[in-house]
Amino acid sequence: MKRFAYSNLLKWKNSPKRKPLILYGARQVGKTWLLKEFGKNEYKSMMYLNFDTNRKLHNYFGDDISPKTIITSLENHFQEKISLADTLLIFDEIQECQRAKDSLKYFCEDAPAYNIAAAGSFLGIAGGKFPVGQVNEIVLYPLSFYEFLNAIGQEQLVNIIHDQDTKLIKNMHGLLIDKLKEYFYVGGMPEVVKSYADANDLQAVREVQKTILNNYTADFSKHIKGVDIPKVRMLWDSMPAHLSKEKKKFIYKEVKIGGRAKEFENAMDWLVNTGLVYKIAKTTESKLPLVSYAERESFKLYMLDVGLLAAKSGLDIKTFYQPNHEVFKEFKGAIAEQYVVQELNTFGGLPIFYWGSATGKAEVDFVLQYNNEIVPVEVKSDLNKKSYSLNVYMEAYKPKQAIRTSLNHFGADAGLYSIPLYMIASLRDVLL
Repeated sequence: MKRFAYSNLLKWKNSPKRKPLILYGARQVGKTWLLKEFGKNEYKSMMYLNFDTNRKLHNYFGDDISPKTIITSLENHFQEKISLADTLLIFDEIQECQRAKDSLKYFCEDAPAYNIAAAGSFLGIAGGKFPVGQVNEIVLYPLSFYEFLNAIGQEQLVNIIHDQDTKLIKNMHGLLIDKLKEYFYVGGMPEVVKSYADANDLQAVREVQKTILNNYTADFSKHIKGVDIPKVRMLWDSMPAHLSKEKKKFIYKEVKIGGRAKEFENAMDWLVNTGLVYKIAKTTESKLPLVSYAERESFKLYMLDVGLLAAKSGLDIKTFYQPNHEVFKEFKGAIAEQYVVQELNTFGGLPIFYWGSATGKAEVDFVLQYNNEIVPVEVKSDLNKKSYSLNVYMEAYKPKQAIRTSLNHFGADAGLYSIPLYMIASLRDVLL
């Protein structure tokens, strides 16, 4: 399974300023597999430590966590020599051992030549402490649409898009939309994608998704204080209902009668910090930096993965294969919006907000901060090119560039780019 984050790991390995690495991510997005694959391919040897399944390893990170002591202890434990340049040390589930986290500071300061890559789920890391400024960080998300295509043997479609071959892209438009529908159902969780790639069985896919959702719910009890568990569950279970609204601003009173922000604030922060939920704040301005104009009390929430959203919502398989592209309109376009958020997170790394007019009559799905500009992004769930809200925004702020993403073909008109939904991850290749 090809992960685009692999190239970031290579850059880390070859950097002269390399520090110990932390690979962050929500549970079950493939962190362990990726680090092991990287170690197998790029190093002569690999030493794997799992602080969750092997508690004896904690003993080597006690009072003395100097690199020399740790390396000597690990070499004795594994009966294997650790090479400065040729051994990858993987500290998995590092959130389970605070002293192991503390040791990264000393590896950075006193023994930077060692190749140390730590991995941990946001579920555990959210409440822990890491040495600030003394680690490199990479965030791993579920598989993107392009990664999904690679996994199911459709590499040629990814190559056509990357080559910007507009004629071939137009010829493959129908096939790409069909594959996008498959991705909406399957999503990007590695175990789910592998199940689909191996057996092409959508019923089996749904069962794997349900298991992942059940595991997440079980994790709530493991990592949250008892008083907050019901609140987290209520917020988590309300996600499909909130996304089904025309205006998707999150409203606490729709989680619980009389619900208020103060009551749910800690539970909300926990879901966001663990990576299970993406929080997109509102701005009524179009000024840099966008974060300075964000309205803390107004926001939209999206789930970690589009396939998990489909499973949690109970969407039937038939919905994804109707010839009129009905799935793009489900939940008033929420499936398409969820997908766009994921793609922008995975490939863009750009600050994402949404814009609403002061009157409340116009709302642009997303606004991005890119190259010292603000770029509005309107998500259309069908072939309709009309966009009242985007027109209002453009009239008010005159942006140099704007994006409308839909089922239409690629096109451009005076700075307004029409990008097919299946190409939204190539946004950087389009914008100036």
